[in-house]
Amino acid sequence: MTQLGYSLSSEEFSPTELIRYAKQAEDTGFTFSLISDHYHPWSNDQPHSGFVWSAIGGISQTTSKLMLGTGVTCPTMRISPAIVAQAAATSAFLMPDRFFLGVGTGENLNEHITGCHWPTPADRLEMLEEAIEVIRQLWKGGWQSHEGKYFTVEKARIFTLPKKVPDVMVAASKPGAAELAGRVGDGLISFEPKADLVKTFERAGGKGKPRFGQLTVCYARDENEAASAVRKFWPNAGIGGDLMTDLPLPGHFDQAVELIDPEKITEGMPLGGDPQKHIDGIKQFVDAGFDRVYIHQVGPNQNAFFDFYGDKVMPHLQ
Repeated sequence: MTQLGYSLSSEEFSPTELIRYAKQAEDTGFTFSLISDHYHPWSNDQPHSGFVWSAIGGISQTTSKLMLGTGVTCPTMRISPAIVAQAAATSAFLMPDRFFLGVGTGENLNEHITGCHWPTPADRLEMLEEAIEVIRQLWKGGWQSHEGKYFTVEKARIFTLPKKVPDVMVAASKPGAAELAGRVGDGLISFEPKADLVKTFERAGGKGKPRFGQLTVCYARDENEAASAVRKFWPNAGIGGDLMTDLPLPGHFDQAVELIDPEKITEGMPLGGDPQKHIDGIKQFVDAGFDRVYIHQVGPNQNAFFDFYGDKVMPHLQ
């Protein structure tokens, strides 16, 4: 059976709200959540972008069953993989058997802040693979050192380790990342229902591993109200391709949105209060091979969304 999860949007909500929504997600019946890890929001109109590890600490103390993962952390430039290893180990200690680390190659939007040159896609994949190696090495315990192509760790030891180290899920939107996810990851995370991506992941060693797909929706009284909310609170939905990874500032995303047809921003997105539209959106991911689908409800209408999914959507999926 497909598991249904809830997306915690760090760009739209404060850490206090994220902690509350995680608890509501658990109470509604969602079995897991992924929480975004950004330094900047996508747009200057999005009001937040808190430090994700602090929010995770709060969520660990207010939930008891909800699985939680980062969706996703880039452990290569803004934050050293040695620090990510420690942060994830502490999170897993606070949430025994309930935390996993989602990682990806990142976006220039967040990673340029330390002054590093933005690498090519191929280099970013190499960096991510080595970063995963560093993280898992440190999770073995004891004193560890690493001298690699991209990262150096000198006599480091993580003292607070969970009984079971977390799984590492790898985000992918292209074949190279999907191959890496299948070869070295414990699961796949993606934001589009691409069957070819899942097949590449499985051929590389991912068969039988979890596959997470994120579906962006907007529940509201009608489709027009929902479409307006998306254009206001999540206009970056209309941006794709290399712009998503390469633009450095929220203002650049705002400029790009101005050039997009407003209809493009909400194209293919389940909008409004018809449960079947939301069910069909979930089914697209299931048909593509994803066994876990997590829902990103755009905008401030979160309480009504939980009621709607709990009453109108989830019973049909069960």
